[in-house]
Amino acid sequence: MSDSTVHVVALVGSLRKDSINRRLALAAVDNAPEGVSVTLVDGLEQLPFYNEDLDSATGPEAGDVDPAVARLRAQVGASDAVLLATPEYNGSTPAVLKNAIDWLSRPYGNGALKDKPVGVIGAALGRYAGTWSREDTRKSVGIAGGRVVEEVDFGIQTAGLDDGALPADVVDGVGAAVRVLADQVPARV
Repeated sequence: MSDSTVHVVALVGSLRKDSINRRLALAAVDNAPEGVSVTLVDGLEQLPFYNEDLDSATGPEAGDVDPAVARLRAQVGASDAVLLATPEYNGSTPAVLKNAIDWLSRPYGNGALKDKPVGVIGAALGRYAGTWSREDTRKSVGIAGGRVVEEVDFGIQTAGLDDGALPADVVDGVGAAVRVLADQVPARV
């Protein structure tokens, strides 16, 4: 990977192996624009629920956290930008994604998301294509210290989609979202 490559990590809010949101993230991986690398971060289901008693990132044993948390923080911290693909569960962000955001927000004021461009896309069954979930996720990310890229607002309604390949217009929409996100990464000197 050259120094000019923008490295984006993608986190998926659905744990289902063949979820449409996972397929959206994989479309980002497989169709990243020139000069952009997208890596899917797996293992969100291994994170314990956020509990400050388990998070010694700022205590006397700094860095002594659950290995899944340490991996997540390292992967996100090493990236230039973050793409979140979220379904909508009961009108909001899925717990697994919210939990990851909570872990990434610590230590307070200096978490792995700090000042990082973050874009939110998603797919949901409802007629508003997961708008509430994307809004709630952007709100959480902004409070967690990420720099929310509002222009990345790609949502699709899953009704009518099958388990086959994503339609070309959806793949193009994901690619456009990744390009907008990557354009928010400051140029390297």
